[in-house]
Amino acid sequence: MNGIQLSTDTGFLNVSVTSFRNAQPVAEATVTISRLEETIEVLNTDPAGQTVTVELGTPPIELSQAPSEIKPYSEYRVSVTAPGYINTVIEGVQLLPTQTAIQNVRLNAIPVAEKPPEQVIIIEPNTLWGDFPPKIPEDEVKPLPDGNGFIVLPEPVIPEFMVVHLGLPNDTSARNVWVPFKEYIANVACCEIYSTWPYETMRANILAIISFALNRVYTEWYRGRGYNFTITNSTAFDQFFDYGRNIYYNISNIVDEIFTTYITRPGIRQPLFTQFCDGSRVRCTGMEQWGSKNLGDQGLDALSILRTYYGANVYLTQAERVQGVPISYPGSPLTIGSTGMDVRTIQVQLNSISDNYPMIPKIRVDGIFGPQTQNAVRIFQQIFNLPVTGVVDFATWYKISGIYVAVNRLSELG
Repeated sequence: MNGIQLSTDTGFLNVSVTSFRNAQPVAEATVTISRLEETIEVLNTDPAGQTVTVELGTPPIELSQAPSEIKPYSEYRVSVTAPGYINTVIEGVQLLPTQTAIQNVRLNAIPVAEKPPEQVIIIEPNTLWGDFPPKIPEDEVKPLPDGNGFIVLPEPVIPEFMVVHLGLPNDTSARNVWVPFKEYIANVACCEIYSTWPYETMRANILAIISFALNRVYTEWYRGRGYNFTITNSTAFDQFFDYGRNIYYNISNIVDEIFTTYITRPGIRQPLFTQFCDGSRVRCTGMEQWGSKNLGDQGLDALSILRTYYGANVYLTQAERVQGVPISYPGSPLTIGSTGMDVRTIQVQLNSISDNYPMIPKIRVDGIFGPQTQNAVRIFQQIFNLPVTGVVDFATWYKISGIYVAVNRLSELG
């Protein structure tokens, strides 16, 4: 494949900068966007640690709609500097036409009396474009743990973190990273598919990614073999995860909406081990990604796409519990006129988050969802890349809970 890039369309890029130590937004950071050694934009972050969204050149959208010999996305260099922090560079930020890419940058503080080198993160190619080894076939249904593993649960639950091994299982030099579950799923999806594909195709692929991950968790696949991680980022064994890469807004929103949903079959408790491949360069017994794209073009919904590849008897179900959150979603949205303890929970959590994100106004904790609470919710949604509705739906509830837990855990750690 050649790497010629034709900038005939445009995509969008937003950069969000936070401190690695305490998750606080870094205001007035300088963000430089460049390509081929040419500086294109120099931006400053706002009090939420975010830049304005900029429009940048991309190849034509047609290149991401079928296998192509021309790279279907453009690549940019994002450099971030801020007083007291290590300069950080992300090489290869990927932009697809018409889509908004979100580059999260977590800055490390400069050690005392030390001048550290630049921190450089290199984003690997999307698996539909780059050369990656095919998956080693495995059974869709695995033997369950014998009780001596890391966790044994009667039903699948959504873990708070995935511990991802950045290499082959036996590579002891590869490091492990702890990644919140939703961040892991969104990252893998952005590595494995294109955000320009039909909505139902993206949804089907994300459901397969979730089910694959939850099968590893539920069956303790690696823990039961003596490893100290949940999953690897090797495409030969698992699915690709690229630490530090950019995420697409529409993929992130789908993950927020369905992260507790997985694929299974009648008569089994575990999420199905849903292997997949691109279907063009690599064939497999599971879902073929380019084929799923074509089915989406034909108007099939996500479940119909999945049944095409995994069988007519697969169905979707939801994990009943999400680990690491104080209270589960109440089951119906909170909006103007809602009252009760669930509203109080959201008000308390938003006030706590506002200590780190002062753009979110403090609100009265009275259990009444009025205009002030609605306004705080809208600002939260804007900062954290959710549809700005002012309604606390499933996705917003868990996003607020996740950020609340993260900022309080980090503040306790000092």
